[in-house]
Amino acid sequence: MSVHQARELAQTLCDTTELVLLPIIPAWTQRYSRKRAAKYPRPAIRVGGGRATHHRFDLHSGEHSITFGAKMVADKLDPRACASWLSTREILARGYFDGRVSAANLLAHTGCHEFAHLVQTVSGGRTRGSVHNSAFYRILDDLHRDGIADGFRQSLLELARNRGQMIPDASVQIADPREALASFKPGDVVCFGRNNELQGKVTRVNRKTCSVQGTGPCEGRRYRVSPQALTPLS
Repeated sequence: MSVHQARELAQTLCDTTELVLLPIIPAWTQRYSRKRAAKYPRPAIRVGGGRATHHRFDLHSGEHSITFGAKMVADKLDPRACASWLSTREILARGYFDGRVSAANLLAHTGCHEFAHLVQTVSGGRTRGSVHNSAFYRILDDLHRDGIADGFRQSLLELARNRGQMIPDASVQIADPREALASFKPGDVVCFGRNNELQGKVTRVNRKTCSVQGTGPCEGRRYRVSPQALTPLS
């Protein structure tokens, strides 16, 4: 997937969030908050150039924003790269979308995940050092249980189709990360990146990732890479 295509698809994710989720902010905030808000936020929904995907609240301006990274979108359409994302682990561990991982399910869940952070923050369920807590997962579970996530997914696919964009819905088999980690050791030469354009040498195998020291055109750079995204070079 090209950078341009990833950005266009990220914009479709933004537009679906505007269409499906922003209108229900008052009802969902009231559902989890003990007091009625004087007004409800209308966050800025934007496309980011990297992988960073997040909800953010600016204490100084009082404004909320949700960013969907274009590289995040590209990762979630890549069966090798998607395994390292929290959204994949949530779908598998919590049974969202019947526990089925696909690009369509990952992107739809990402929209719901960031919306849950918005509701969590506005309703007072987010505190310093406590982000993915029980208050957050109560909201996220309810979004799936009440059919909001399914509706978001359907709207996302329809809007993408109308724009001539393809979001694969074939199930992706996620390898056991422990098995993937076991296949690498310090000193292994690897490549990675969207088109395997990055290369380096494994310096350490961590609990969930491999530390990689860049070589060749990547010399001087250090990376932490999911083992599923690494390709050994002989």
